Amino acid sequence: MKIVVTGGKGMLGRTLVRRLASRHEVVAIDYQECDITDARATHACLAQLRPQVVIHGAAHTQVDKCESEVERAYAINAVGSANVAMAAERVGARVIAISTDYVFRGDGERAYHEWDAPAPRTVYGASKLAGEDAVRRHCRDHVVARIAWLYGPGGPSFVHTMLKFGAQAGDPLKVVDDQVGNPTSTDAVADGLLHLIEHPLVGTVHLTCEGDATWFAFTKAIFAAARLTRGIVPCTTAEYPRPAPRPANSRLDKMALRIHRLPAMPHWQETLERFLREHPGL
Repeated sequence: MKIVVTGGKGMLGRTLVRRLASRHEVVAIDYQECDITDARATHACLAQLRPQVVIHGAAHTQVDKCESEVERAYAINAVGSANVAMAAERVGARVIAISTDYVFRGDGERAYHEWDAPAPRTVYGASKLAGEDAVRRHCRDHVVARIAWLYGPGGPSFVHTMLKFGAQAGDPLKVVDDQVGNPTSTDAVADGLLHLIEHPLVGTVHLTCEGDATWFAFTKAIFAAARLTRGIVPCTTAEYPRPAPRPANSRLDKMALRIHRLPAMPHWQETLERFLREHPGL
């Protein structure tokens, strides 16, 4: 199939191009090739490329900046997603739109499944939810794939930051221990998307790795796998206030994968160890 990846120069986009190219014709586009906030430009771009599938990963993902760049966040995440969905519908393409755990409030006691009601607390989450709704409304053949706590080759990511700090001498690092989520590699997401590309599922799926950890526990695992000895100590979210509130609970349940009998996502610890082995230069 011919697959267009929007946001093709981002961390996930680069992994998708590398992983999908062995089985499909992949075209990566970014802002320079197609301004998704421009409806005419988006329609013209997809009309020229004529893909069978569009993996829509382009987004304004800087969570704190979204709080002060409200119009830009909605222009890219909401209007841009609507433009991509309408253009894909016009050329008969399937859209797989990448979304986020931030569409949920993040204070629940259990992992959020695909049919839980969204209730975003940030501009980023609200604009991404508006983008989800636009994709559902404007493209009949669609999947919304939510991911979280992402890391991958080239970064930037939490893994890259912790490896950098862990290799430096100094006092023990303070790491938040009251937020929990599913650490997830771009390679694991790419494998999940490969199955979705050819599956007739229409709807929403969660593609985070199995298992959960706090940022503190995640850091301990990173340091252990990389054989780093710098000390770390747990701290609270309140000790590091940010413009956009962070969800205490980012865990995503993969109910839709189970219902549709699609392969399960791998466990985050196994995936992290494999990532550090296979990408020594990160």
